[in-house]
Amino acid sequence: MKGVKAVVEEIEVRLPFDTKRSDEDIAAAVLQRLAWNVSVPRDVVKVKVEGGWVTLSGEVKWQFQRLAAADDAYRLSGVRGVSNQITIQPVVNVSVLSDDITHALHRSWFFDPLTVTVSAERGTVRLGGTVRTSHERQVAAGAAWSAPGVTDVINEIEIAD
Repeated sequence: MKGVKAVVEEIEVRLPFDTKRSDEDIAAAVLQRLAWNVSVPRDVVKVKVEGGWVTLSGEVKWQFQRLAAADDAYRLSGVRGVSNQITIQPVVNVSVLSDDITHALHRSWFFDPLTVTVSAERGTVRLGGTVRTSHERQVAAGAAWSAPGVTDVINEIEIAD
């Protein structure tokens, strides 16, 4: 719309009466769901529910564990939203990660492992260097994200001309 500088949305999700659940019931359901999910470590994720809004906290080793916990909570009836405050333990073994990325990229055609650099500070991994294709760049980032303790990936890999 012409001339609009800001929009305020006050959307409220209202559930049908038969799907409303108490906060205690939702919290118990989330905890039960997490207990059955083998991707989420036992007794690590804390659950708080207020007005149907679920807040998850705790610390896990892998990004997929953090995402799996949130996915479990989202799928339950009565949940109005999820705030995923689960953190990842920021411990990265740079030499192992570098080897993992190199092995992943070796599956790409004509990859030269000397063209990619890997460094890490706490949980942040920085990738540099050059690769031949955007696919190789994505493979390197995916390998970095799959390492335990990675909380952020800064992908500065360039695609060679």
